[in-house]
Amino acid sequence: MSRLPEVTRLDMSHNPMTYLGEESVSMVKLTHLYLDHMSLQDLSDQALSRAPLLSHLDLSHNQLRYLEPLKGPYELKSLNLTGNPLYCNCFMRPLREWARVRNVKLLGACVGPPHLSQEPLQSVAPLDLRCRSRGEVLKEEFELEPTESAPPTAKPKPKGKCPENCDCDVEAQHATCEDRGHTKVPRGFPAKTQMLDLRSNHFHHLPANSFPGTSQVVSLHLEFCKIHEIEGGAFRGMKSLFYLYLSENDITSLDPGTFSGAPKLNYLHLEGNRLLQFPGSALALLPSLFVLHLERNAISKLEPAGLLSSKTPKLRELYLTNNTITSVAKGSLDSAFLGTLHLDSNQLKEIPTHALSRAANLEELNLSQNSIRYVGPNAFQPISQSLQRLYMDQMGVEKMSLDALRGLGPGLKALTVRGNQLTELPDLSPLTGLEVVDLKENPLLCDCALLPLRRWMEKLKFEVIATCGQPFEIRGQKVRDVPVFKSCTESVSPPDEKVVTAPRPPKVKKPKASVSKVSGVKARPAKPKAKLPKPTKKKPQRKSVAPKVTKNQKTL
Repeated sequence: MSRLPEVTRLDMSHNPMTYLGEESVSMVKLTHLYLDHMSLQDLSDQALSRAPLLSHLDLSHNQLRYLEPLKGPYELKSLNLTGNPLYCNCFMRPLREWARVRNVKLLGACVGPPHLSQEPLQSVAPLDLRCRSRGEVLKEEFELEPTESAPPTAKPKPKGKCPENCDCDVEAQHATCEDRGHTKVPRGFPAKTQMLDLRSNHFHHLPANSFPGTSQVVSLHLEFCKIHEIEGGAFRGMKSLFYLYLSENDITSLDPGTFSGAPKLNYLHLEGNRLLQFPGSALALLPSLFVLHLERNAISKLEPAGLLSSKTPKLRELYLTNNTITSVAKGSLDSAFLGTLHLDSNQLKEIPTHALSRAANLEELNLSQNSIRYVGPNAFQPISQSLQRLYMDQMGVEKMSLDALRGLGPGLKALTVRGNQLTELPDLSPLTGLEVVDLKENPLLCDCALLPLRRWMEKLKFEVIATCGQPFEIRGQKVRDVPVFKSCTESVSPPDEKVVTAPRPPKVKKPKASVSKVSGVKARPAKPKAKLPKPTKKKPQRKSVAPKVTKNQKTL
């Protein structure tokens, strides 16, 4: 859809399309796009990146269970997801946050989990969009009545050949055997079937050549099928397979030949299984793999070096949330393409800086809910030129180095450090491109040392909520409201500037930097005094420098 540059409204409804890839829509004047009543199961977050004026997008009555925030249509005001089987868990949180920040109206309701069933997506709080433990998920799915959930495809009237106890729609190119109690994969689907839904059956084991006659299937659903073993070549012949959903099964390992015969696979969902290690050998047969979901498994470490670069060279998004990862080997995440990495809810003790040294295009990093107490200097330096979104919530961080964010600048769009133990923060003024900032639930020490943060907050075009944790008498009050900063020393930059611009020998540069750095802070003027004895050990002509520094100190 790129040869209609003058079109402002486009209606593509009722076409049997199953997905939209990157830059699928390239129309600079398009404002309204209708993609309802199709067969969409997924679309790239950059599918509409070349439709900058798009304001209304209708994706109603498709098969979308999740949707990632869209990149590019900055004028978007309305996103219609009505009639999609939206499962409102943690995978929908980024979309909900994105809609809130961008002021996009979301239409549509959740079909699950049960406590959010039929709840309008627009009214669901982001914190309620969370992923539950494996036991809770299985319990919910068991308790969920069939009438409460909207199947990904309406049960169509059978047309032509179709396996027993299944429904096939030749015109829509859909077939579904969802929750029919099958113990073996049915055979005999229409040759042109593109979407095959087999979820919630009892297959346990997938032998080789399990899907004959399905060469045109683009999307295959095998969630909640109690699968614990997949033989090599199980998907052989599925040369068009683009989406594969193996979520919520009992898989502990994958045979190296598991995905042989499915070379076009781009999106692989393995979340909610029992994998003990990263399935690198099995993924080596997927040269086009773009998005990999491995959340809620039992992976404890990422190794060896070259794990991604040699096995999944084109991987763009990697989700490892809620595993048991304690270490990330240097070089294991080397990748020229990796753009999104979620390592949240693991057992990391430090920022994996060295492991990110060759992930030069990483745009999103989520480290929330790890036990990282200290963020050291230059923690994100290797990815500072590409990083756009950084999440470090609820890690128990007690201190961040003043240089923790060094290198990060206008390119960073989102920064969250919510729910930590921070009493102070590094300088955030270089981060001029921020659109989302979350500093809540940190016991900040509200004294004059926090004045730069207060001034930075006042210059922002949006509200940032930060509260004081100390001293006791102002605990719980917003940083922007407390009067303590009124008594802080105002700018003393003129004297500092004179010191900096005055010609001095190289050895005296360190005292100058110290004076400049603590301008307006009463507790630290003693630093230059400790360095005054140094000039006395030099030649006589340098003694004249020391009185100048002393004089400037008195002025401060």
